[in-house]
Amino acid sequence: MELSGAEIVVRALKDEGVEYVWGYPGGAVLHIYDALFSQPDVRHILVRHEQAATHAADGYARATGKVGVVLVTSGPGATNAVTGIATAYMDSIPMVVLTGQVPTPVIGSDAFQEVDTVGITRPCVKHNFLVKRAEDIADTIKKAFFIAASGRPGPVVVDIPKDVTDPSVRIPYQYPGTVEMRSYSPVEKGHLGQIRKAVDIILEAERPVIYTGGGVVLGEASGQLTELVRSTGFPITITLMGLGSFPASDPQFIGMLGMHGTYEANMAMHETDVLIAIGARFDDRVTGKIAHFCPNARIIHIDVDPASISKTVRVDVPIVGQVGSVLKDMLRVLKEHPRKPDAGKLKAWWERIESWRRLDCLNYQQGSDAIKPQYAVEAMYQVTKDSDFYLTSDVGQHQMFAAQFYPFEKPRRWINSGGLGTMGFGLPAAMGVQQAFPDATVACVTGEASIQMCIQELATCRQYDLPLKIVLLNNGYMGMVRQWQEFFYDGRYSHSYVDALPDFKMLAESFGHVGMRIDKPGDLEGAYREAFGMKDRLVFMDIIVDPSENVYPMIEAGKGHHEMHLSPHLSSDRELA
Repeated sequence: MELSGAEIVVRALKDEGVEYVWGYPGGAVLHIYDALFSQPDVRHILVRHEQAATHAADGYARATGKVGVVLVTSGPGATNAVTGIATAYMDSIPMVVLTGQVPTPVIGSDAFQEVDTVGITRPCVKHNFLVKRAEDIADTIKKAFFIAASGRPGPVVVDIPKDVTDPSVRIPYQYPGTVEMRSYSPVEKGHLGQIRKAVDIILEAERPVIYTGGGVVLGEASGQLTELVRSTGFPITITLMGLGSFPASDPQFIGMLGMHGTYEANMAMHETDVLIAIGARFDDRVTGKIAHFCPNARIIHIDVDPASISKTVRVDVPIVGQVGSVLKDMLRVLKEHPRKPDAGKLKAWWERIESWRRLDCLNYQQGSDAIKPQYAVEAMYQVTKDSDFYLTSDVGQHQMFAAQFYPFEKPRRWINSGGLGTMGFGLPAAMGVQQAFPDATVACVTGEASIQMCIQELATCRQYDLPLKIVLLNNGYMGMVRQWQEFFYDGRYSHSYVDALPDFKMLAESFGHVGMRIDKPGDLEGAYREAFGMKDRLVFMDIIVDPSENVYPMIEAGKGHHEMHLSPHLSSDRELA
């Protein structure tokens, strides 16, 4: 079979099992778009901005575990995609981004719409390629998918000059069945000796804590994690990226940790003597000040990426391997070990944790006037908890309120930008999730600042009949910026007030969707039931919330886990030690 370079690109995607490609056409990729036009198998979703293409593919990947695929043109097409590429890179999301490039004879001559895509993306990709011959396309795409999905996942860019896809040049096509890369061989199995060392320390623990991150979700290891937690009886705390990897309703879950984590989770981290870190990278928003982090703990760290081990926090027992595989071996060693956790000391540890939990650090007071954002999230949970539900978010206070007040029972249901903190992520990510699961209920919780960054994607939702539910917690501010300015800048709200807002209800309707505006607490649950009852329509809910509400608890930069600001009605705004 002889195909052109453009046809090889599309056929390789089909042979890789790709369902959807999110993209935006331009001169350098028109040969590829022509090849897409001539086949029915790989479906292209036309976004309104290349950043949205990457976020949509990202959301699809987070929800399904499959590789998200993007196609953009050269120059501004590639540079517009960089934010989404960096977002995926920071959160280890598998993605293949195909970028057009100017013809090979003029590369380096500042040709029309030329940028050095390989150079620009090098700091924020797992790997990238510049394909210079049509004969190399199939092998390169095979490698790109293998690299993106294996080991610690991440985005891979494949830059393809226009002449390489020339339809007049046809070559034999055969998609590789396997791929071998001498310089890339990710570790699968953990070292059994290290696992035994870890088990010995685990069984000596008096105040253990299991701390898990997004690696458990990415590694499809929730089942093994749940078995470990329940078999040991240890408390578990989870990062923003790992929520849902262990059921939030289970009493052993002590909440999210870190900057806006629960009092009990952060205090347990501060006082633990054995920390079992699983698929987490010790992010600064989790650790607080490194010098104060888990000062009395021996640390076990399980991670697929050897570069993450002791990168920011020195650990005592490193175990490199796929999380699921390591946990499976660890569970076997635990079962065979003659020693068991000390029940008396574990009971005393749980009593201390329960004393912190009784503080009820997430408590808030919902009156009859302004809607509290916490209540807006809780009311959404009451309406959606029994449905096949996915929640994406943008970045800011609404993101933290969603993480704190929407309990996730399953992995891959909470889709948000953690590492890069990308405003504008939520709506296009929800589009990707809805494409993957057309019969599911998909909502995006957002703020009035975030939603305007990719609001043009309401047109994409209309074109492809995506019945998303957009839950806008509208406080008139860039809420997290305002909160920091209140705490640390003496209330100087420099450019954090969002003036000249559109009428979001009318704006949504102008795109052909259903718009709602809710400003009374008593109307909220009914509005949710009406909105989520419209299974075939996108509903944009503009919910006016209390502009003065802050996210608590909060650990400010440079402080330890034991130095939290709690809500004023709990602590009179004092720091509790």
